[in-house]
Amino acid sequence: MSMQERAQHHMSQLDKELSRYPALHNFEQQTSVPKVYAVLGLGALYFFLVFFNIAGEFLVNVAGFAIPGYYSLEALFSSNKKDDEQWLTYWVTFAFLTFLHPQSRTESSQNILEQQEHHANKLASVLESMVSAVYWFPFYYTFKFVLVLWMALPQTSGAQVIYRNLLQPVFAKYFEGHGSASANLRSQVNQATGKSM
Repeated sequence: MSMQERAQHHMSQLDKELSRYPALHNFEQQTSVPKVYAVLGLGALYFFLVFFNIAGEFLVNVAGFAIPGYYSLEALFSSNKKDDEQWLTYWVTFAFLTFLHPQSRTESSQNILEQQEHHANKLASVLESMVSAVYWFPFYYTFKFVLVLWMALPQTSGAQVIYRNLLQPVFAKYFEGHGSASANLRSQVNQATGKSM
């Protein structure tokens, strides 16, 4: 199969998937622009804006909330529990990565320098410098955008991979079994309120 045939095959699959949405069908009829081209064009524009960091942080966060938000709502209305687990895992992983996200760019460079001078002899200063250095990482938002898509898309299940290989080994001791911190906390709450497990 040639490259052109593969591209046509993928475009026909995308067209079939996009046919599920009446708004796109109406758009195609009103503008005479095939819905596949419109969606691919908007996707390319979105990626262009993220790539050149034109509102990159905002656009990456929209992608991190909009796509998973849609699929999470769909999962809540389905009877399948597997998709509930998938999206709960996504949100836990996304929250963990958001927690690790470096400080906001709204601080001026002068303010960052002043903070670093103030904490020059402390370990916190070294950590702040490393976190701030992320902003000097070329194409940071492009990589974050790709990571968020990889985590969010059901076809790739990237959040499951991060959860199983990073979060679960680190946090399992706090949440599993009768000797876990969460089980101990639950039993203490139940004892204080007079309820039995």
